[in-house]
Amino acid sequence: MSQIALPLAPGGAGGPSRIVVGNANAAAIEALGRTADWPFRTAVLFGPPRSGKSLIARWFTDIGAGEAIDDAERLDETELFHRWNRAQASGTPLLLVCNAAEGGWQIALPDLASRLGAALHLEIGTPDDALLAELIAVHAEQRALALGEDAAAYLVPRTTRSHMGAERLVATIDRLSLERKAAPTMAIWRDAIEELTGASQPRLL
Repeated sequence: MSQIALPLAPGGAGGPSRIVVGNANAAAIEALGRTADWPFRTAVLFGPPRSGKSLIARWFTDIGAGEAIDDAERLDETELFHRWNRAQASGTPLLLVCNAAEGGWQIALPDLASRLGAALHLEIGTPDDALLAELIAVHAEQRALALGEDAAAYLVPRTTRSHMGAERLVATIDRLSLERKAAPTMAIWRDAIEELTGASQPRLL
C-alpha cells in the first residue's frame, strides 16, 4: 500500500490529507501520469462519493500535469464545452471529475457528449481488504483516534466495503468514544458497526 502526500492542513475530521493508493484507484492514478496517451488530452474520472476524487484532482493540478474540473457534471454544459475547447487550443491535458459511476453522467449537449465519449474514462472501484484497512487507519489518524493493532482485523470484515463506509465507521467510533469518555476498544467498535448496519442485524461478537 502506498500513499501520495498532498499539501493539505493536517488534523481535523474533514477527510484524509493524502491519497491512499490501492486496488480501487491504482490503475486510474497510473493513467493520470500518462497524459500524452489520452484521446484529445482529456480524461474523465468517475467514482462514488468520498472516494478521493477531489484529492486526486488537486494532486493532478499541483504537480502541473494539467487542468482539473471537479464536479464537472454540475457545470453548465455550454461552459464546460468552452473550457474543453480552450484546453484543446492550448494543448493542456484536462481531467474532469464526475461524482457518479461510469455511464451515470447523462450529457444533453451533443457536441460535448461526443467529445467526452471519446475521452479516456477512468473509474475508482470498490476497496479490497488491504485498502479498506488503510482507509480506516488514515481516517483514524486524521482524528487522532488510536484504534489499536487489532482494529483492522475486527472492523474490515464487518463494515461496509466502500470509501464512504470506512469514513462513516471511523466517525461513529470517534463519536461514541467521546460520548462515553472511553477509549475506542472492541466494545465501541462493535456498537459502531451495529449502529451503522442496523439494529435488525445479529449482534456481532
